[in-house]
Amino acid sequence: MYEEVERLIDASLAARLNAYCPYSKFQVGAALLTKDGSTITGCNVENISYGLTVCAERTAVCRAVAEGQRKFRAIAITAEMGNRFVGPCGACRQTLVEFGLDWEVYLATPDKRYMKTTVAKLIPDSFSPEWVTLGERQEG
Repeated sequence: MYEEVERLIDASLAARLNAYCPYSKFQVGAALLTKDGSTITGCNVENISYGLTVCAERTAVCRAVAEGQRKFRAIAITAEMGNRFVGPCGACRQTLVEFGLDWEVYLATPDKRYMKTTVAKLIPDSFSPEWVTLGERQEG
């Protein structure tokens, strides 16, 4: 498993180099490991209208979905903030929850140190698809 995590972190580091962040200069890379073993990457893409900025994690998830992937085993997220590990923003955490709570998250630094957690630990008591019953009315 260690080699798999190392490859995932390497992929997120490579994606980080492609970040488009002329305003914040804060490069973030992400790499998703799918259930079938594929790796799909993403980087942050900023916009002068800041609300339109897309984070690396959501870029990776959108690419994965566009490629037909819906089940994930892990995600590695890399960013530089001194000795701190950088977790996903709230919107990204909610996006990860959409695809399950029981998958691993590796928060990594450019020197490849990492911290392992899970989606469930990043957003406890989350609002997840299990809360919504599509096509059924709730009796009041």
